Amino acid sequence: MIDLYYWPTPNGHKITMFLEETGIPYTIHPVNISKGDQFKPEFLAIAPNNRMPAIVDQAPADGGRPISIFESGAILIYLAEKTGKFMPADLRKRFDVLQWLMWQMGGLGPMAGQNHHFVQYAPEKIPYAMTRYINETNRLYGVLNKRLADREFVAGDYSIADMAAYPWVVPYERQQQKLEDFPHLKRWFEAIYARPATARAYKLAKQVNPDKAPVVDEESKKILFGQTAQKG
Repeated sequence: MIDLYYWPTPNGHKITMFLEETGIPYTIHPVNISKGDQFKPEFLAIAPNNRMPAIVDQAPADGGRPISIFESGAILIYLAEKTGKFMPADLRKRFDVLQWLMWQMGGLGPMAGQNHHFVQYAPEKIPYAMTRYINETNRLYGVLNKRLADREFVAGDYSIADMAAYPWVVPYERQQQKLEDFPHLKRWFEAIYARPATARAYKLAKQVNPDKAPVVDEESKKILFGQTAQKG
């Protein structure tokens, strides 16, 4: 049994997509990041960076005590190794998946996240910052589009690299992007959207946060964007 500490954000969706694909039993523990649940001591014991998602595997493969994992990329690797699914055993194919997973973790996610922040949530519109991150998101979409020109999925077969990238492309309109500008990416996006496990994962998001409430009030912004080492 996997305990999943989750809120329906792109990083949260990665994990529910994997769990729904594999059928591993799991229980969702909502972490409402707009209300500060990520700073509760019981969550920090699992995820010291006060970011979700995080998991606790109550039945690890070694038969030992429960193991907790934070950071969505690390969780995907752990679950892939636990199940033997969505990451190849072959050395070259394995690192093809891993390098594209790291590309998402170090590039697409952070840059799209900054895009969201400066376009949607910043208290003042800063044209330089908005243009910078909209353009960088566009560049990364172009990298992914080129990669997909001659293969169905990012590393050939469907893998954790695809599960990591897809949720960060879902809000493409909010990122000021047009899928029509990236035909290979668009084909890939539609293929993942059509997977039954993807539909189930996103249906769960609506159950956990039925109002799909955006972060708009000042108190929520302080919780999400105003933390320092002294306040955290």
